[in-house]
Amino acid sequence: MTRTNRPGRDGRRPIIEVRDLRKSYGGRTVVDGVSFDVAEGEIFGILGLNGAGKTSTVECVEGLRVPDAGRIRVAGLDPVADHAAVTGVLGAQLQESALQAKLTVREALELYAAFYPRPLDWRPLAERLGLTARLGTRFHVLSGGQKQRLFIALALIGAPRVVVLDELTTGLDPRARRDTWALIEDVRDSGVTVLLVTHFMEEAQRLCDRIAVLDKGRISALDTPAGLIGRAAGATVISFTPSEPLDEKLVSGLPGLASVGWEGDRITLSGGDETVEAVLSLLARSRIRAHQLRVTDATLDDAFLDLTTS
Repeated sequence: MTRTNRPGRDGRRPIIEVRDLRKSYGGRTVVDGVSFDVAEGEIFGILGLNGAGKTSTVECVEGLRVPDAGRIRVAGLDPVADHAAVTGVLGAQLQESALQAKLTVREALELYAAFYPRPLDWRPLAERLGLTARLGTRFHVLSGGQKQRLFIALALIGAPRVVVLDELTTGLDPRARRDTWALIEDVRDSGVTVLLVTHFMEEAQRLCDRIAVLDKGRISALDTPAGLIGRAAGATVISFTPSEPLDEKLVSGLPGLASVGWEGDRITLSGGDETVEAVLSLLARSRIRAHQLRVTDATLDDAFLDLTTS
């Protein structure tokens, strides 16, 4: 039996516990034995291709879906059996949401604040999310990005201990996206735990303490962003145009080499640090100059592609 008081990451007790979660629709399994813990004060990311089971997983955590099997606890509460209590500790910004068309931004913020015994002051929140100038605007007039920012505010207004953000910055322009990232970092720094579903690799790499990668309903990897990047087939990429032809046999025998490709005269190799050192040594021994030499680290995109199937 799973113990609810098992310490979480860095010795912190988990505030979210998911064990062997399973969910099917019409006989098709979309979540297949998913298990993870989220520690208090952590930003925990969930990545995956469309249909990987991300939204179904978080909807079970929120209590919006009833699992077919498995065990979920949020602050020690069952999201289904203790749903009313869970709504007091968990806020959510859903992937698809809507409000009554004629409701203004101010009315929505005041309405949601009235649902909670000790809500946040919505005015600073609206200011931080760029909504102050739109307080009198009706919901149906808002742009897609403005609606998204409003739903983020509504998820936070109840001063939750846990907030679930599903596709947090979809529809936001680059500046608004970065402003929202800063807000979420502030939320985490205040002690709120964040469960983040996203398609933006830069967003996940910047915000998340740990990331679970879902592939066809199962977790294919769970690690820090740096740990996932380190698993990429070629954690370092080196590319250049040699001043003279290279011996392909020598190239293919380089230590740690994950892949090699040619585009015209330009060669691109991926591997580890030892691969870079061996390439530079080979060039020096062969007295070959490397024109337009570039050495870059792998990204979370590279790791994601390695860990998921199309």
